[in-house]
Amino acid sequence: MNEEKTFEQKQEELEKIVSRLENGNVPLEEMIQLYEQGIALYKECAETLDQYEKRLASFSEEKI
Repeated sequence: MNEEKTFEQKQEELEKIVSRLENGNVPLEEMIQLYEQGIALYKECAETLDQYEKRLASFSEEKI
């Protein structure tokens, strides 16, 4: 079963990737793979945040 990761899980994974890249002790090929994974995770997190922002904005637009 392939379950979708939560926003928090993606964020934690992204933080680990950034930490490994900042360490600088990663072979070039692995560095490129980590960078690609990081970019993909960043885009997923940004998209999720954008969706939540739109949902929150719709609440404020609703008439009570």
